[in-house]
Amino acid sequence: MRCVSRRSSHVLFRHFSSSSSCPSQSGVRSARLAAVSVQSRWQGRHLSAGPVHAPNSRWSGLRNEKLNFTSTRSMSSLPSHIKVTLPALSPTMETGSIVSWEKQEGDEVAEGDLLAEIETDKATVAFESSENGFLAKIILPAGSRDIPLGTLVCIIVEDKDDIAAFADYKGDEAAPPSKSDPPAAATPSETPAAAAAAPPKAGPPAQLEKAKIQFGRDKFASPLAKLLAREKGVDVGQVSGSGPGGRVLGGDVREAPASSPRAPVTSAAPASVSAAPFEDLPLSSMRKVIANRLTLSKQTVPHYYLTVDINMDKTVALRKRMNSLLTDHKVSLNDFVIKASALACMRIPEVNSSWQDTFIRKYNSVDVSVAVSTESGLITPIVFGAEKMGIQQIGKKVAELAGKAREGKLQPAEFQGGTFTISNLGMFGIDSFSAVINPPQAAILAVSGVRKVLDLDEENDPKHLQMMSVTLSCDHRVVDGAVGAQWLAEFKKLLSDPEMMLL
Repeated sequence: MRCVSRRSSHVLFRHFSSSSSCPSQSGVRSARLAAVSVQSRWQGRHLSAGPVHAPNSRWSGLRNEKLNFTSTRSMSSLPSHIKVTLPALSPTMETGSIVSWEKQEGDEVAEGDLLAEIETDKATVAFESSENGFLAKIILPAGSRDIPLGTLVCIIVEDKDDIAAFADYKGDEAAPPSKSDPPAAATPSETPAAAAAAPPKAGPPAQLEKAKIQFGRDKFASPLAKLLAREKGVDVGQVSGSGPGGRVLGGDVREAPASSPRAPVTSAAPASVSAAPFEDLPLSSMRKVIANRLTLSKQTVPHYYLTVDINMDKTVALRKRMNSLLTDHKVSLNDFVIKASALACMRIPEVNSSWQDTFIRKYNSVDVSVAVSTESGLITPIVFGAEKMGIQQIGKKVAELAGKAREGKLQPAEFQGGTFTISNLGMFGIDSFSAVINPPQAAILAVSGVRKVLDLDEENDPKHLQMMSVTLSCDHRVVDGAVGAQWLAEFKKLLSDPEMMLL
């Protein structure tokens, strides 16, 4: 029988033999504790578990997550132990990679101790132990990549004397191959003849072609028609049948002209025939997520694009005046763009919405996702409530988030969510481009650089104007063309006369 007690988010079980009775609180010391993980539900933004480390510690910015402990009652001679498997650490996580182990085999582990550092599809996560014991065995070493969820990663025991029993323990689950490991080279004993003696298991090309010819119409052809078709080399699938329901008969094949012999099916030549040297780069978890999400966006979201040119003379002049008065943090044109976008979203709230399959969700606050390029790929930290913030405050927040993003220290709550996205390539001298929508958001703004253009002023005199092109990509399921045009008109009005943003 067993006694059950609850603690925090885990359910603890004490196991006894069928002949023993439920002990008192003092209990039997030999009874082993097994923690069964209770998976928390993901609703909107992910909630962190575990204590928050001091900002100056080496773990600053990393999300702390309690390990997913799964215990099974072993029927072998092994002592009672806790199997630690890889849990889902983000709503979109399917695999994870072990960056490093902070504890080694034999080390004592206390509740709250850091065990490992895991790279998920979003960020690098610091793992904590939620139990006391000893790390008996590390199943997957540091550097293991693309580990499926639920894979055994290590073993924890309660008594130190039990560690030796797991010295040769390999685990019930087979460890996934590490993509960082190079493929095994062929041994010298392997001759070219031996290598050629391992053809693909598929049948010969001629047999494959014959099966391809007969597939699809065989069930509408009589046995005699099939025999005659093979003798004459006729594709029975191309013969018009005169029998019931279009069935191909022997006479139909006799009257059909003989087909010219088909060329045998051969393997396609490699797409790349260049002799130039190359290097295959492994995909990071972030790069895979970027590829999947952008592909999903372009395949499922009906994009359309609206472009407008904005006279930035007044905004550039106002920024210059503000920076001459500021001492602690200078503002950038991108800070003005974020503020103007947030205010335009409040005035045209249809753009500040998202598609939810069966309904459209309209947000009451503007959380602006700002695209930041890192070595691992593109990530979009969020400026929450940008419509309520001042321009300098926005600038400070963006600088803080961009720094953490490039250091890989963003917490999940800082980049998951958002209601509107801005991608700015103006610093690279780009004149115009279109961005891919970040679902489930309904729009993304692509911002180019400011360029000087010779034009005529109100008095028809030539004058150099500082112009900037922006392109709004919209989800047509949520934002109609007229609504997108209204949003751009509001955005242009705010940047053409930036003092309106200060009111």
